[in-house]
Amino acid sequence: MTPKGVNLEERARAWITADPDPTTKKELEQLLAVDPKSADLKERFSGPLEFGTAGLRGLIGAGESRMNRAVIRRTTYGLGQYLLGAVENAKTRGVVIGFDGRRMSREFAEDTALVLAALGIRAHLFDGLGPTPLTAFALKELGAAAAVMVTASHNPPEYNGYKVYWENGAQIIPPTDGEIAKSIEKAPLGNEVPLLAMDEARKKELVVSVSPAVEEAYKTGILGVIPDGARTLRIVYTPMHGVGGRIFSEVIRRAGFTDVHVVTEQFTPDGAFPTVRFPNPEEKGAMDLSFALAKKVKADLVLANDPDADRLAVAVADGKGGYLQLTGNQVGVILGHSLLTDRVPPEKPLLVASIVSSPELGNIARALGARFETTLTGFKWLANRAMDLEKEGYHHVFGYEEALGYTPYDLVRDKDGISAALLAAHLAAELKAKGETLLTRLSDIATKYGFYASDQVNVTKTGTDGAAAIKAIMDRLRAATPKSIGGKSVTSIVDLERQAIPSDSGAAPAPATAATRSNVLIYEFEDGARIIARPSGTEPKIKFYFDVRVPVRTTIDAAATDARGVMESLKKDFVALAGT
Repeated sequence: MTPKGVNLEERARAWITADPDPTTKKELEQLLAVDPKSADLKERFSGPLEFGTAGLRGLIGAGESRMNRAVIRRTTYGLGQYLLGAVENAKTRGVVIGFDGRRMSREFAEDTALVLAALGIRAHLFDGLGPTPLTAFALKELGAAAAVMVTASHNPPEYNGYKVYWENGAQIIPPTDGEIAKSIEKAPLGNEVPLLAMDEARKKELVVSVSPAVEEAYKTGILGVIPDGARTLRIVYTPMHGVGGRIFSEVIRRAGFTDVHVVTEQFTPDGAFPTVRFPNPEEKGAMDLSFALAKKVKADLVLANDPDADRLAVAVADGKGGYLQLTGNQVGVILGHSLLTDRVPPEKPLLVASIVSSPELGNIARALGARFETTLTGFKWLANRAMDLEKEGYHHVFGYEEALGYTPYDLVRDKDGISAALLAAHLAAELKAKGETLLTRLSDIATKYGFYASDQVNVTKTGTDGAAAIKAIMDRLRAATPKSIGGKSVTSIVDLERQAIPSDSGAAPAPATAATRSNVLIYEFEDGARIIARPSGTEPKIKFYFDVRVPVRTTIDAAATDARGVMESLKKDFVALAGT
């Protein structure tokens, strides 16, 4: 948006001239007054915020590299122009727009609606904040051409984002994201993007409110995920200062669970996230208030949604007076296994998971006669692959990725932390009625299929040099061809920049295409162990994933000890190989 070939101060002043928001204008003016060559200013003009398959995500603030109203308006203009040429009847079908409780979410959502309205595209705007899966559901329910969800999910409070869904109900994938990005590049300056006034847009019915009937249909759909059954269970729940609390509280009550205790300090949506620095249930300390309440009331189960309620964390009483938080893989395995064994699955059942999720559920699914597919990381890939296979007569039963994302059936073509929470509560109650727990179910699964362990090493590289540092790590790994790691023989190294993920159908691996290529390395070992290296798509990190499997010869504890030894050897050697 700012001219190239000019110095930093000139670029900042050009941005100020084109910025439609007085608040961010002033923010930049103050930065220029203090130091026109500051590192902060350089960061804000390190290049336009990149639009990709995750849409936009970044720090809120002034400048081309930040989330602000100028960026949102230009992005929406580009999206709208592309929609008009790519989707039939886009104007009348319209775009669903949802937003969470983060700072600037409502403003970004309203700007999105008014830019679309100026293009003649109807905007179905939620009146109030709500969870991401509700927006994804509304897209399907209304038959809209696309949807936009304003959220940064579980990122720190300084962030916001702009997530785009396509007419099939799933998040966008290539080549759609690239075509939208090209359209955005042609958008006018921020203050020149056409924008209708809200009163005029409402009068012309170019901005309409999403009917409460849509939310009711979503709640009914969630309730349909579980059958009748036991309901005696004491639950502690937190929405982590996010937007899942209202809907979860209603559906859990309507499902028949009455012994539910909420973490009051975290129940009201608050984009400042005052009790947690990083509102991600996976982060150390984020669940402390939940565990304290659980100990106080002697809860059987702890459930936590992230701020936009598309993820779910689960914890259970450990039998020692404390609570054990299950990993995303453990939750994915136990829910997927339950949907295949505790009820009659549909004909030609299908389960889908990302490549970085544990291979455990895939092995279980195949043993039980179900089709299992792995995809690139991100629910956009899971959802699109499931829909492809549904055309062949398969019925999607469950999808998950290890980062606490799960979706039962096809209610939402994205991860859904609320329906997954209800499913987890139902399973825990059914097991309790039999004198069992989620932990005993996991032990039973391990005894039959082997003990699986998974771990991660995340290396954070921030700032303008971060991307270069992450690239250098991947380059080092590609240059190395180790025959063994951690004392284990490497049987293959798969580079997804060149090769597509093999299908469960047994078809020969195909070369990667522009749509399937990904910056991922997969190391496979003779005994079924696995290492995956990939840069994060939403955070300045490179991630290493480790999976091992050992048979249960005597006890689960003995198998866990064996697995830890194997895991530590793999981690130590691989981190050294990566040079981190």
